Amino acid sequence: MDSQNDKCVMVIDENLPLGIIANTAAVLGITLGKQHPEILGPDVLDGTMNNHLGITAIPVPILKGNVQIIKELRSRLYTEEFQQLTVVDFSDVAQSCNDYEDFTQKIGRTDEENLQYFGIAMYGNKKQVNKLTGSMGLLR
Repeated sequence: MDSQNDKCVMVIDENLPLGIIANTAAVLGITLGKQHPEILGPDVLDGTMNNHLGITAIPVPILKGNVQIIKELRSRLYTEEFQQLTVVDFSDVAQSCNDYEDFTQKIGRTDEENLQYFGIAMYGNKKQVNKLTGSMGLLR
């Protein structure tokens, strides 16, 4: 991880219910952490010597988007220009499934153009991430 040149952001549909927004952020974060464990800091001890598992060592701003903005972002992230970024998406298909087998079957039958993205996370070169998200506001 190069904290000077790398950046991580999430863009989540601000029109979703709060519970779905929270679930989307959790899924994106877990998946991104699996792909890039180096963004997690080491475990730490508090003043009474209790252990606390390492958390992200870099900021992860959550930006506000909507269905159209996220769809356009996802489309751009499929292009060669942004192939070096790690991209995690979470869609209506994923949200509607009760288990991973169900998800793999449903996603395999769904064309990308028919996916409604709830959120997307990207990690990699700061200039590229900023090119895509630099003018977006924080989700509040």
